[in-house]
Amino acid sequence: MVKVNVFRYEPESNEDPRIDSFEIEEKENMTVLDTLFLIVEDQDPTVSFRCACRLGMCGSCGMMINGRGRLACRTKIANLGDEITVSPMRNYPIVKDLAVDMKPFFNNLQRVKPYFVPKEDTDEFAVIPPDSGRREIIDENSDCITCGLCFQSCDAVKMRNGEFIGPAALARAYNLVADERDGVRDERLTLVTGQDGAFECHSFGACTEVCPKGINPMETIQKLKSKKIRKSVGLKWK
Repeated sequence: MVKVNVFRYEPESNEDPRIDSFEIEEKENMTVLDTLFLIVEDQDPTVSFRCACRLGMCGSCGMMINGRGRLACRTKIANLGDEITVSPMRNYPIVKDLAVDMKPFFNNLQRVKPYFVPKEDTDEFAVIPPDSGRREIIDENSDCITCGLCFQSCDAVKMRNGEFIGPAALARAYNLVADERDGVRDERLTLVTGQDGAFECHSFGACTEVCPKGINPMETIQKLKSKKIRKSVGLKWK
């Protein structure tokens, strides 16, 4: 049997947050998300959490599990011991229990204009030969599933009360800054290295630790800083 401690809180209820504990019989390959479904089905149908694909692809079941940000659907309880504590992600408003409002994350993503802007002097994409090596510059960041775990783990986000743009948004911005086909690379670099941008990152590395796709946002942010410094002193940066 495994003891599962679940954070409970509904902002509109005017009650203080609490922890409810449940006993679950462990089964082979059971995940934390499986235990939450069992709790809802057999013990307390009012426990709230968010999920969708259950395959680690959508990123919607991010939460704090034993003090660390993880995807519940990819976290096996066999690796967590006899007692598990689940709580909502940090740096987000709580909707109910383990479900949080992701607006801070997506609002900050929108701030970097995360979409490709074609150059005005062409009607076609520039061709990048597959063997040129230029695609590899941004390949790893393209696996981001926008789960928000990096945002919740980032101390810079917490210290700046959510004003810091955040690791995922900056990694997305780098993809576009590094893409020679994008028509607003200069403006985008200025945008993401200004106030609340890349230079607010203190390189703690928590974003890299929790990323379920193995992306290293901290390294990407350093590349943005480097490009900005090179541009500022008149060196080639593109």
